[in-house]
Amino acid sequence: MSKAASSRDDKFQSLLTIPDVADLCRVNKKTVRRWIGRHELPAFKLGRQWRIAERDLRRFLNERWQG
Repeated sequence: MSKAASSRDDKFQSLLTIPDVADLCRVNKKTVRRWIGRHELPAFKLGRQWRIAERDLRRFLNERWQG
């Protein structure tokens, strides 16, 4: 596999769903939807489901922890 293909696969593997984020953060799925709706947590729709990049979740959490 080429380096470009490997890099592309890593990006797709790091996409999380709302239930994934809720489980990781130990919050309700409605809370994650609220973060997305307020544009606090970057997300995009893939078909009918929201997807959150793992790097965006990390950034979101770091910003919240640092105040």
